[in-house]
Amino acid sequence: MPQISKNTSDAASLTYGRLYPRLQTRFDKYCLEAPADWAQFSDQLAAHFAQLFGSLVQVYGDQYDFYYHLETLLETLAESWIERSASLKELDRVHQVKLQWFQSNRMVGGVCYVDLFAQDLKGLRSRIDYFNELGINYLHLMPLFRSPAGENDGGYAISSYREVDPRIGSMAELKALAEELRRNNISLVLDFVFNHTSDEHEWAQKARAGDATCQNFYYMFPDRLQPDAYEQTLREIFPDEHAGTFTWFPEFKRWVWTTFHSYQWDLNYANPEVFIAMTREMLSLANAGVEVLRLDAVAFIWKQLGTSCENLPQAHLLIQAFNACARIAAPALLFKSEAIVHPDEVARYIRPDECQISYNPLLMALLWESLATRSVRLLTASMRERFAISEDCTWVNYVRCHDDIGWTFSDEDAGRLGINGYDHRRFLNDFYTGRFPGSFARGLPFQENPKTGDCRISGTCASLAGLEQALMENNPKEIDLANQRIRLIHAVIMTIGGIPLIYLGDELATLNNYSFREDVHKMDDSRWVHRPEFDWTNAANRSKKDTPTAEVFQSMKEIITLRKQNETFSGHETEIIDTGNEAVFGFVRVNSNTRVLILANFSEKEQPVSANLLRLYGLGYQFTDLLTANSFAPVDFKMAAYQFLCLQAK
Repeated sequence: MPQISKNTSDAASLTYGRLYPRLQTRFDKYCLEAPADWAQFSDQLAAHFAQLFGSLVQVYGDQYDFYYHLETLLETLAESWIERSASLKELDRVHQVKLQWFQSNRMVGGVCYVDLFAQDLKGLRSRIDYFNELGINYLHLMPLFRSPAGENDGGYAISSYREVDPRIGSMAELKALAEELRRNNISLVLDFVFNHTSDEHEWAQKARAGDATCQNFYYMFPDRLQPDAYEQTLREIFPDEHAGTFTWFPEFKRWVWTTFHSYQWDLNYANPEVFIAMTREMLSLANAGVEVLRLDAVAFIWKQLGTSCENLPQAHLLIQAFNACARIAAPALLFKSEAIVHPDEVARYIRPDECQISYNPLLMALLWESLATRSVRLLTASMRERFAISEDCTWVNYVRCHDDIGWTFSDEDAGRLGINGYDHRRFLNDFYTGRFPGSFARGLPFQENPKTGDCRISGTCASLAGLEQALMENNPKEIDLANQRIRLIHAVIMTIGGIPLIYLGDELATLNNYSFREDVHKMDDSRWVHRPEFDWTNAANRSKKDTPTAEVFQSMKEIITLRKQNETFSGHETEIIDTGNEAVFGFVRVNSNTRVLILANFSEKEQPVSANLLRLYGLGYQFTDLLTANSFAPVDFKMAAYQFLCLQAK
């Protein structure tokens, strides 16, 4: 945690001494009725107040009514704690004892849309046996709250944080699902869309009607003077939809800050009332049984004239304050960051006092880069430089998600290898859209700029890995190679440090679904090509032999079983090694008892490996492949196409 200056620490101590008695008086009835429970809350407040104060005073301390808002926030935290169920407080206790529970090798994640996976929340509950069969115990459900009909950014335009989309269920059903998942040792993960609300949110509706308080919840301007000043240093996120960062609403004559879509209004965190209001929403989700919140669009939450309004120091301070609130009123709750930005910026959000968990977009992008180039040079160099994070945090490693693939590698990393970042991204875009001669991939461009050639890539794992093309050509050899590519990259995320996350459907080798082009609300967003309905008919074939579905599913289960049976794969500490072969990626995992050497061939050709490599990094002469139980003698050997080895010294 960051060091708090002595002056700030003294001020925090003095403020706590003045505010706590007022808080205790405010809740004196509960203090008498549940003294042990209040004592627990008081201990948590005392332990984390200095951090909360230290963060907020830097953001809001110059406002005349700062201490009024601080006292209101403390009351909010107490009210939320009192409302928290006994079973969740027990979960708090367990997680406070085992702080790094999320670093266990037994953690394996899955992510899906409720409606696409199982129609509704009741349907999802009926599929828990499937999660258990696959080995999922970390379930991320994509946005499921009430949002506008039609275009809603895949649910990321939230109209109410307290109401589930009525088409898929209710808050009562969500809470029941969370309880059922906990009984099955599955942690529920949801998105906390806290940079913006939809224009149908109650606050936005009141702002439209002229409510001054709610207008101050957003950035609204009567003319172009301020928007023009801001836009001198802002980048456009979705220029195809609306030029600039602001949208004009003639019905109430205001320009509104809309970073992403015109129906998503950015919240004004310069107003402390917004922070308090969003803390209430956050804690209501925690009290519904959510154990991990993915913080959406973390980079954009603070605006400052003359800057890019991305990744500013105040954004970090606000996340630290949210984190302190969680430690006080819902200690089991963890944060996962989502920052698809330069790798240096991604790393700054990964701290025990900010986001304990983070997506690893760099690993995801470079796994696909390595498959396209048949070279792991950039993957190896980047992971050596950027994989290490705090021992109290961990990565979420994935090969695909609901979103597009952006080539987020560092141009500096590429440049050191003699790779031109701009040209390389152009190549990758051509390769994964099938435009490059000899490409096996069948992806679609997302947000393509025809002038610059810039775009991102949409597509399911199987289609990007070559299975779609191979099946169309009825080519058994290419089908086998595509299956091996799918297996290889999933094997890497299962064994490299962190929580592996499967985009559910990838375990069944799901192909692109082009029917989105027939939906007027989806046809302009190619990401829907990899968001099809989960095919339960296909899932029924997962035990049948000689089908891509069965081969991929069974290989996935084998890798998951390997992970869960070996504590060496706990934590995230990983040593990335130079294998001496630019087609072979290598890393070492170690715990107190065992050492495992991982080798992954990213080429469809055999690749030589030196026996000395095994001796140097495996620290032995006789090895066993944990996946196949095959023995490896101390001699030079060749890895087969897309082979994955998990070697432990005998």
